Amino acid sequence: MELTELHHRLIEQLRNGLPICPHPYAVIANTLGITEEGVISALDQLIENGLINRFGMILHHRALGYQANAMCVFDVPDPMAADIGRAMARLPYVTLCYRRERVAGVWPFNLYCMIHGRDKHTVRAQIRHMTARLDLCDMPQKVLFSKRCFAQRAGKYGAVPFTAKNMAGGQHGSA
Repeated sequence: MELTELHHRLIEQLRNGLPICPHPYAVIANTLGITEEGVISALDQLIENGLINRFGMILHHRALGYQANAMCVFDVPDPMAADIGRAMARLPYVTLCYRRERVAGVWPFNLYCMIHGRDKHTVRAQIRHMTARLDLCDMPQKVLFSKRCFAQRAGKYGAVPFTAKNMAGGQHGSA
């Protein structure tokens, strides 16, 4: 995909995340001088072409009172991982769920989920519920509670800034 001037300008607008307001795409559209639909369409193009591979929000859960944050890791049979992961992700208290490859001799876990809660007692009860409901009690697992909060930042996209010179010379950046 060749990036247009609009794509470059949109990527620049997204560098620091979406505006925090009821209609963030409308704010960006106003800045770019296009319609809100135009922003959404250009963003869809960037996502569909793999130039933006992850788009979501960062929620600062500690500021909202969620102090007990547990990463639950499981070693589940590979043929079952996708189904268990989908079931896990549907639980209302699971905020993130993904699969990773094991590291032989170092880290035997392949299925991860995050549970954010206001207190450890509640989170532990949710973990017990999840492991019982999904029949994970006999599978190797660990629960890792966060001890400190690291900086959470939006992804940084590295498009070459749009200039008439680099467009005329055929140089196109990628996000």
